[in-house]
This record gives sequence, C-alpha cells and structure tokens, in this order.
Amino acid sequence: MNNNEAINTLNEIKDLMKKSSRFQTISGLSIIIIGIYASIVSLGAWLLLGDHEPYSWLPSWSLDLSINTPGRTWVAILCALALVVVSFGTVCIMSYAKTKRQNHQFSFDQTVRRPLLHFFVPAVTGGLLCLAMLLQGHYGLTSSFMLVFYGLALINCSHYTTSSIALLGYGELLLGIIDCFLISHGILFWFLGFGLWHIVFGIFFTLNSHKS
Repeated sequence: MNNNEAINTLNEIKDLMKKSSRFQTISGLSIIIIGIYASIVSLGAWLLLGDHEPYSWLPSWSLDLSINTPGRTWVAILCALALVVVSFGTVCIMSYAKTKRQNHQFSFDQTVRRPLLHFFVPAVTGGLLCLAMLLQGHYGLTSSFMLVFYGLALINCSHYTTSSIALLGYGELLLGIIDCFLISHGILFWFLGFGLWHIVFGIFFTLNSHKS
C-alpha cells in the first residue's frame, strides 16, 4: 500500500467515524410538515390577534381579543407552545420511521442526546426569555427573539446532525434580525421564518437527500 492509498483509507475511516457520531435520520418531509403547521398557526394568530376592520367576517368568539391584553397574551403563548409540542412530536415520529425504513435500530444514545442537548439549551433559554417578555407586556421584539434563538439552536445542533440544518438556522437568524427593525410585522415574520422558510428548506433537503 503506497502513501496515497493509506491517506485515502484514513480519510474514508475518518468520514465513517464522523457519520457514525452524527444523527443522520432527520426526515425532510417532517421539516415541510412543520412549515405547514407554522403557516396555519400564523394565519390563526393573525385572525385572532390582528387589528382587523371590519370584524363582521370574523368568528364572534374572537371579537373580545384586542391587541396587548391578557387574553391576547395567553392566546399567543398557547399557540407557540402547541406549535412546539406538535412539531417536536412530528420530528420524533418521522425520524423513528425513517430509521426503521433504513433497517437501523433506534436507540436514545449519545448520537441522539447530543444534538438534542445542543438544540434545547438555546431554544429553551430563548423560549423562557420570550415568555417573560410576553407576561410583562413587552411584545415588540418577541417574534424576532423567537426566530433568533431558534436559528441559534439549529446552528448549534447542526454540528451533531446533518450539517445542512445550519442553512435553515442561518435563514431563521437573518429573518429574526430583520424583524428587530420591523417590530410591527411580527406575525408576518413568524409565517416567513417558521412557515415558508421551513417548507422551502424542507423541499431542498428532501431533494438533496434523494440525490445522495
């Protein structure tokens, strides 16, 4: 074996070790579905929480909700929590199904725990910060903080899962920064970041996975 063959063999072993230490079974379809969930929630939040005139075409039970009221605050919190729970459940179920389709054994080992830890530390921190802001009546930057911390969470965990997830994170981060300067368009950026960008990236991710 010459030097070039030895180097190639070492590189192959290095790539295999790198792949075996990463969580590789994220489903592209689950990313698209999360985008659809978020788009529906964004539309519902706009209908319930927006300042619409006239109100005659809206459901009568939404008329009591006005901007910056306790009712509006709790509707926003419940919408966000429901989206997080359903989205996380969808990712888990579809990742498990993808693992089974590939005839691999799914186990909650270091490969799974490590990306989850690196995702949830910034995500939970941002979520608690946004919750505190909402409860104290500081609404303006809440949507941008959600996008920024979510983007940071994705970038942080991408080192331990599919590296292209970082692209999704950078998109969320960019939208969150832009949203900081356009605070009256929070629901629009919710739709763009959590909804549309997830759908676009999910399609890209799925097509790229099929090619590889």
